[in-house]
Amino acid sequence: MTAEQTMNPILRRTSPRALARIGGLLYLLIILGGLFAPFAIAPSGMMLGNAALPTVTKILSSQSLYVLGGAIQLFVYACDIGVALVFYELLKPVNRRIALLATFFRLVFVAIACANIVNHFAPLVFLCGPDSLTSFTTDQLQALAIAFIRLRTFGFDIALLFFGFHCILVGYLIFRSTFLPRVLGAALAIGGAGYVANIFATAIPLTSRVHLFPYVMLPAGLAEILLTLWLLIVGVNLPRWKDQAETAVLPC
Repeated sequence: MTAEQTMNPILRRTSPRALARIGGLLYLLIILGGLFAPFAIAPSGMMLGNAALPTVTKILSSQSLYVLGGAIQLFVYACDIGVALVFYELLKPVNRRIALLATFFRLVFVAIACANIVNHFAPLVFLCGPDSLTSFTTDQLQALAIAFIRLRTFGFDIALLFFGFHCILVGYLIFRSTFLPRVLGAALAIGGAGYVANIFATAIPLTSRVHLFPYVMLPAGLAEILLTLWLLIVGVNLPRWKDQAETAVLPC
């Protein structure tokens, strides 16, 4: 059985080139969602040392924006599921097992990241919560809010670990493919290694991590943008994809 024969019946009616553009569009939405989200009040932008009061002030003065940021993130994670499916179908001809493993890692990332959104909204419960919280002092409520902001940061770091493994595997598959540029695969794998390395930065003081994070994420960000543009503008080399799909014999 070839890779093309094992495609989902609905996706089988969609050409690989169109499928690539769908993946590129979903990835573009992910990138735009990350840019549009209220980064100024994201945990990495808020939490500087023990500056709890400025952090709390930002949340209270921008509650709607803070809630919108969480909602946008949930939309982004929904797009991630679509990208995972598209990548699996496109890269299955290269190596089905590795493509399946890459899909698994991205879905684990989505599951952890979605669960972690609870930590994003928890500060609002403590800062703008019901009267039942009046038994706590203002300082205690602010401390609880800051604790959940820290938990959200750590939770996202864990999620990024699995996303990094996904990027490394997808980068490898792209590098081994004949229908996408190898340089994109190499760049994505290097970027994925940056995501994996980010987990070790949890041992670094938070004030230093805020400044280090953009440099660790830069290779991955550039690789994902380049891949998105390629999928949207060029897509895949259709004759080469079909050749590799026909020659790839997959287990039933």
